[in-house]
Amino acid sequence: MATLRMLTLADSRLEAYTELTNHQLRSSWEHEHGMMIVESQIAIRVAIETGVKPISFLLDERRLESMADLLEGIDDDVPVFVLPPEEAERLCGYRVTRGALCAMERPQPRSVEQVSAGARRLVVVEGVTDTSNIGAIFRNAAALGADGVVVAPTCADPLSRRAIRVSMGNVFRVRWCRAQGAWPTDAFDALRNSGFTCLAMALASDAMALGDVARAQPGKVALCFGSEGAGLSNELLDACDGKVVIPMANGVDSLNVAASSAVAMWELFR
Repeated sequence: MATLRMLTLADSRLEAYTELTNHQLRSSWEHEHGMMIVESQIAIRVAIETGVKPISFLLDERRLESMADLLEGIDDDVPVFVLPPEEAERLCGYRVTRGALCAMERPQPRSVEQVSAGARRLVVVEGVTDTSNIGAIFRNAAALGADGVVVAPTCADPLSRRAIRVSMGNVFRVRWCRAQGAWPTDAFDALRNSGFTCLAMALASDAMALGDVARAQPGKVALCFGSEGAGLSNELLDACDGKVVIPMANGVDSLNVAASSAVAMWELFR
């Protein structure tokens, strides 16, 4: 580990941390360089524990002590840049309140077949573009017994900085993939070839109550969630084997996708 107290922001090695709030720029830059930014001490620890390789760290002074045990095990060729909070804000474009960022190598992508192999409980996510909701779904999946997550091409990147942080690093604990090919046909063909029943969480007149589905004790289940506005696409609804709804009270029609995923996973996956 090489600790470097930076005196200027012009150092090219800090490029990985520039303008972290510019989502379009970051998405292009990070994919091109095969890297991602992990924010917060908790998420960084989980990433390293699960075998993700760090490229460099950007810390404020107070994090050097609290993360000393972790940094001791890092290879000497991984630099640890130290910046005062106000300089980190200038570099990153926002106030880095957690004081810890780490540029890391992106894990190798998986296929639907790899995610479904040996699994019994999967989550499928379509059209969820809010990174906080993506992060929350991954945290729920890790906590409530999902074996994996299949993300549609229309979803936000689970390895975006905010999604990783909201997930508390659990995006690294859960097997997942971004589906390739024709959506949803190719992904659902792969799931059915692995023996999965695909169920859509949807407000539909023919939807079964969540409790009734749980009592039926289905076998392998892929539970599908859509965005709060548009919901699931007609193509996905037509491809599913059935629809499921969480019964509501007091005239409320639904929960947001983060909350509904937690309720549904608790009921079906426990």
